Amino acid sequence: MNSEAVLALIAKNPSLKAAKAKLEGMAPGTYVMHKSWGFGQIKSYDEGTQRLIIDFKGKKAHPMDPGFCVTTLDLLSPKHLLARKETETEVINKLISDNPSQLVVEALQSYPNNATTAIDLELTLAQVVGEEKFKKWWSAAKKQIAKDPRIAVPEKKTECYVLREEPVSAETELLEQFTSTRSARRRITIAEELLTTVEKDGKTDFSAVLKGVTDAVKDSNQIDASERLYGAYVRDQIAKIVGVDIATLEPSQSALVAEARDLPVIADKIPVYFQRRLLELVRETHPIEYRDIFFNLLKTSQGKFTTEVINFMVEDGCSSELAATLQRWQTEQNLRAPVLLWIVKNRGSKKFAKLIQELITPRLLGAIFYAIDYEALQAATARRIPLADVLSEDPDLIPDLLATADAETARDLANALMLNQGFEELTKKSLLARFIKIFPSIQSLVAGDAEGKEEQLIVSRSSYNRKREEYDAIITRKIPENSKAIAVAREHGDLKENSEYKMAKQDQQVLMAQKSLLERDLARARITDFKDAVTDQISIGCVVTLKSDAGSSTTYTILGAWDSDPEKHVISYKTPLGQAMLGRKTGDRVNVKVGNGEENQAIERIQRLVDVQG
Repeated sequence: MNSEAVLALIAKNPSLKAAKAKLEGMAPGTYVMHKSWGFGQIKSYDEGTQRLIIDFKGKKAHPMDPGFCVTTLDLLSPKHLLARKETETEVINKLISDNPSQLVVEALQSYPNNATTAIDLELTLAQVVGEEKFKKWWSAAKKQIAKDPRIAVPEKKTECYVLREEPVSAETELLEQFTSTRSARRRITIAEELLTTVEKDGKTDFSAVLKGVTDAVKDSNQIDASERLYGAYVRDQIAKIVGVDIATLEPSQSALVAEARDLPVIADKIPVYFQRRLLELVRETHPIEYRDIFFNLLKTSQGKFTTEVINFMVEDGCSSELAATLQRWQTEQNLRAPVLLWIVKNRGSKKFAKLIQELITPRLLGAIFYAIDYEALQAATARRIPLADVLSEDPDLIPDLLATADAETARDLANALMLNQGFEELTKKSLLARFIKIFPSIQSLVAGDAEGKEEQLIVSRSSYNRKREEYDAIITRKIPENSKAIAVAREHGDLKENSEYKMAKQDQQVLMAQKSLLERDLARARITDFKDAVTDQISIGCVVTLKSDAGSSTTYTILGAWDSDPEKHVISYKTPLGQAMLGRKTGDRVNVKVGNGEENQAIERIQRLVDVQG
């Protein structure tokens, strides 16, 4: 905007006087950032309408009031990366691909004081790099940026990236950060970075770092058991560089793993690259019972730790014992999802052939279905279930597991698949096709299911809600409670003599049967308000008056499959009397049970429930 146009606006709206410089900066060609519409460029100013004409992405030639733009529009410097992305596309693209650190340096140079918040910088870079590529690019770029002595990297996103006046080495920066922080967790992290960043040539004085980490490990109540153990490991690495005898440092790594009951919690949180060291420590600290501890850790292991424990035990000569334990866990239905996942992924491995080959049976497929169903019921969200993904993506897995199955076993497993909560319907059909390819007779199960779906159940809204509440109670409360009861009972020892375990398993069978029945019924239910009832013959939703030969009258209300209140003469259409009356007309006669006998009564009147209720 030229000076005359700006003065005209101010004359019309004196409150804009303080924004005179910004208004004058709204010149054609200037790149801008709008709070709602994002990046754009001013194309012109229409003096007649006193409007700026701005091209935004997806909103070309958009007219805007300059007075409104004062508070909603930021003018970008020609040096700003978003502006340069338009004017120097090749240069910026080359920096993105070859030199992310220099890209950040030049980004910071376009800001006042050569600094901006981490949030603002990341938002800008995401637009420059492209939203779809940014996450992966930024993950790699941050490692390079952290080592650049020109850039001060913030600890938090609310703090600023700063372009330094004088470059500072990564070592100096880390030492400054270590000295300035009071956080025990942060000190351990920085000390670890120093170990990987600084050359071990004796020039760096690690004494202060050793003291800081030692104090953090020994006295801090800010860190948990896994962080304390890992901190002790980092401390000992530094002690070796400084020349301090680690035997003089407390607590020792061995002392921190001395209590076996704490190990599952520690194992769940330690870094992946420290998992093997943990197992070595356990073996050193518990030389007699370490194998029993390993089995307990394996039982509760997750992710890569499952693989690490198994590899470690095989290397330690425990293969036979491990194979026997896995078979026992399978028999006891105690194989959990992470171990099952490891088994199916490694079933073709020559290294683990003797360990796994006896487990590749139909029973393992049943355990997999149970684990998937259990995880689906426990999940609060629709998160991925790795076992279900593997079963779906590995076309040979089901054929491998069914290789020794008979037709009856395969049919039971196929039925378990159809009732499983961990698969979408399309996935179920795809997996079922693999069953049918091996056992064509299972096709009848699909046909039977289709026929069952055609036989709908007419139900009222209130009765449907009651059934749904019953189902929800089973899957959200009763089954999880039963699973916990099984786990507790299992810890009591020998399962053959464990009555609590047997009762809990019996309860499990009852609950799973109830769950399956309710699923079938709810899937077949069709909710109605009974407004479709007719009066020329008895239909669902009718109020029917019957008259005996003695002259007494009784009124029945025929409702949905799950509606029943005998005291009020409300009956389901699925009852024998309901079935006997459906389709009958006024004057017809039906047999009604009276006391211990039956009485033939005449249909005196047929009304619609909705009419009776008004």
